[in-house]
Amino acid sequence: QVQLVESGGGLVQPGGSLRLSCAASRSIFTINVMGWYRQAPGHERELVATFTSGGGTNYADSVKGRFTISRDNAKNTVYVQMNSLKPEDTAVYYCYAKYRDYGYWGHGTQVTVSS
Repeated sequence: QVQLVESGGGLVQPGGSLRLSCAASRSIFTINVMGWYRQAPGHERELVATFTSGGGTNYADSVKGRFTISRDNAKNTVYVQMNSLKPEDTAVYYCYAKYRDYGYWGHGTQVTVSS
């Protein structure tokens, strides 16, 4: 089993930056896939950025060049640095992990981009 705790959300102006953190309850070396999804009001949950099982990264087209996913293995934490934020990035951001064929979600953190 994996518990995920997100932090770092908040209110930011368009063009601003935020960094989200996701701390896992077990070594992220043992987790196949880990990353971030988001869900805006009235929309389905969508992929933002993940580390793949092969060790690479996968980004949504809408965030390429603006968001960067990274990891700190010693802290069992995955981050997403979000730059040049736009109002359409407003959503609840969820951390996701796939461990032994099961998917786990965090509770989510709200990101609001507004002037």
